[in-house]
Amino acid sequence: MLKVICVCGARPNFMKIAPLVDALSRTPEVATLLVHTGQHYDERMSRLFFGDLGIPQPNLNLEVGSCSHAVQTAEIMRRFEPVVDETKPAAVLVVVRYVAR
Repeated sequence: MLKVICVCGARPNFMKIAPLVDALSRTPEVATLLVHTGQHYDERMSRLFFGDLGIPQPNLNLEVGSCSHAVQTAEIMRRFEPVVDETKPAAVLVVVRYVAR
């Protein structure tokens, strides 16, 4: 069985991750671990997005919170590395915001 970690943490990413998690959860050969970075730490807001989009509750919340972009990135990396070391996934799927230039 393939382990895939799906990572999301901000409002636009919740909408992007929803259909991917749904498709992976219906694939018997794949074990999906959903990781919330915790950038949007308002419980009510997260609950609404997850509920409205049909996203399962995250398996893990890194609880990074609000801070500068550099600090958020560093904290996500620091807290996420042990997850990867422990679970040894075949893939990590991260949805990002695309900005056309």
